[in-house]
Amino acid sequence: MIHDTRAGFPVAHQTYGSGPQRALFLHCSLASHRAWTPVIERLSQEVTAIAFDLPGHGRSGDWSERDGDIHALSTRIAESFCDGPTDLIGHSFGATVALRLAVERPDLVRRVVLVEPVFFAAARGTEAHARHRAGFQPFAEAMARGDRVEATRLFTAQWGDDRAFDKLPAAQRQAMVDRIHLIPAASDGIEHDSGGLMHPGWLERAKAPTLLVAGERAAPVIAAIHDALSARMPQARPVTVPGAGHMAPLTHPEAVATLIRDHLAAG
Repeated sequence: MIHDTRAGFPVAHQTYGSGPQRALFLHCSLASHRAWTPVIERLSQEVTAIAFDLPGHGRSGDWSERDGDIHALSTRIAESFCDGPTDLIGHSFGATVALRLAVERPDLVRRVVLVEPVFFAAARGTEAHARHRAGFQPFAEAMARGDRVEATRLFTAQWGDDRAFDKLPAAQRQAMVDRIHLIPAASDGIEHDSGGLMHPGWLERAKAPTLLVAGERAAPVIAAIHDALSARMPQARPVTVPGAGHMAPLTHPEAVATLIRDHLAAG
């Protein structure tokens, strides 16, 4: 594990594999770069994988409001790892960072894989988005009254890997509770579109061929997000992982790795 400063923030990162193509992996919220390990292990001959812990996650520095918009900061950190055309592979929140980087710096991006990007701003105005907001309200209420454990339980029930929160190892539960404030912190970027990606002409700036991966059991809002992105990004192609939910990189790593391998090899 390497520790250095990226975009003015202390970042922990690691490089895996020995393949000819550089690929940057961006993980989901409440996890670390190790959430990608099952997939990266299956791609070690195809890519040299760079993976870092997002702000406030893993062994990177703790994030606070003094550090500014966590979505923008994460994007700048990701950009610092791209010293030439790089493949971007992101999951959930990490996928929204990959999307933003592909829009802002298309010159740095070769191909993109977005696994269940939670860019809720793209789905605004749809019934699926309204249902998502209604379902998120109990989480918001738990956070407002300071019940971090209940908030974490509610969040993982919707966006976890189907394991009951109370059945997880105690250390894992505590790590999630300690970081649960990062979920509302991300809303500026993924719900309110602080990066302006939905502005006319902006999504169209992302020229890299893009694979939009959803689990078969994805929340309806994911389909709405993929529809919105596909409508404005002609190079984007949606695919489904049979039997998977939101955490496909962990629950179905072989299927996800195969999709990534085929997409990266196509160009």
